[in-house]
Amino acid sequence: MTEAAGLARIGQIAMNAKDLERAIRFYRDTLGIPFLFQAPPGLAFFDCAGVRLLLDKPQGAEFDRPGSILYFAVDDIREMHARLVSRGVVFRSEPHLIARLPDREVWMAFFDDTEGNTLALLSEPRL
Repeated sequence: MTEAAGLARIGQIAMNAKDLERAIRFYRDTLGIPFLFQAPPGLAFFDCAGVRLLLDKPQGAEFDRPGSILYFAVDDIREMHARLVSRGVVFRSEPHLIARLPDREVWMAFFDDTEGNTLALLSEPRL
């Protein structure tokens, strides 16, 4: 892609983590996201199917805020919901239908990480 074509691919997303070690355990052990590496002064990197997720201790007041919602795409939302519940994840609600489109449905289920960031499961089964 050239710059003239504009932006398209996300390379990295950052989320705040006030307790980095606790957050690493949650994302690596509870959610099962592949851990890549840690770097100073308080960074941890994970691989989300080619998009790098950075957990970062806020380095100033302007960065100390909740992150954007991460929507993790899954094939079977009910199965993944059950798997994460068995690992101690507390969901705000059961997976629920958001929209019925001509060719698929859109389902979501929301939960929080250990740092207060909102996360979600997203599934779009074909009809």
